[in-house]
Amino acid sequence: MTKALVSGCAGLTLTDEEVSFFRENDPWGLILFARNVETPDQLRELTSAFRNAVGREDAPVLVDQEGGRVQRLKPPHWPKYPPAKLYGDLFDEDPDAALRAAWLGARLICNDLFEVGITVDCLPCLDVRFPDTVDAIGDRAISADPEVVIALGQAMIDGAQAAGVLPVIKHIPGHGRAVVDSHLELPRVEACETALESVDFRPFKALSHVSLGMTAHIVYASIDAETAGTQSRKIVEGIIRDRIGFKGCLMSDDMSMHALGGDFGDRSRKILEAGCDIVLHCNGDMDEMLAVAEVVPELSGVSKSRCADALAARLDPEPGFDKAAAWNEFQSLMGWQGV
Repeated sequence: MTKALVSGCAGLTLTDEEVSFFRENDPWGLILFARNVETPDQLRELTSAFRNAVGREDAPVLVDQEGGRVQRLKPPHWPKYPPAKLYGDLFDEDPDAALRAAWLGARLICNDLFEVGITVDCLPCLDVRFPDTVDAIGDRAISADPEVVIALGQAMIDGAQAAGVLPVIKHIPGHGRAVVDSHLELPRVEACETALESVDFRPFKALSHVSLGMTAHIVYASIDAETAGTQSRKIVEGIIRDRIGFKGCLMSDDMSMHALGGDFGDRSRKILEAGCDIVLHCNGDMDEMLAVAEVVPELSGVSKSRCADALAARLDPEPGFDKAAAWNEFQSLMGWQGV
């Protein structure tokens, strides 16, 4: 029975212990990082080994492949892609060119992923940029204008889906106002609810039709002054589900980040009690994985339905894609070398 968990793994191949863990606990998906990536053939073997272990051919394999600083598949086997901010900069000069470039960038990235068995890309980052946005987001944010974020975010979503890969909108309900790194500590945003709704929430509300989303580990003091959004029912149910209108499968950001306190069982319980569908644990530490899996239940009820609906939304890649021509056009639009 599949558990409400996406897990990582430690290296380039699955260890016997990891295969046993995946067989026994059957996490919904696997997420990969640079430590898991070497060559295309190696990645195909790794994604296949995970699916064999859980016994589900459609088990999702995820990665954060945005471009810029957040790119797990890298040269020499894969080209370097630009950070999302460069699409926003181009939009200021030529909106049509930027929309086309954003679509092409996501289409090319996700073509790379699909070829090695990765079916979910954690992009686009819909966080609106502010003057003091923490560097952990930084140029991952498309723009300071929510309307530009919406337009280019939709183009990236469309590009990913055309490649047969599911996109994930993140970090709901908005990470842009954070001025500290949630990998290291818990950010606190003091903006009033009206300000958040008029700027931060807008891209997520406009693109709430996407079937997968990821939370933000941030305290939004005007809504819940005590609890990180990922673990706050006021945020998950009151804001993400009700006000933003996101009805898809909602996963936590990485629950091993230092923004969340407590042991791993406690963290997992709070994430699920808040209303998230999937607990995301990324670092591949087996002791932590076992502690999380002990607490995380089997997928059931509405969460099971949301996960099934998300997988059903993935289509085969659109035919007739000319990768070389697309890359040449992308380079021309962006002035980008990719090395």
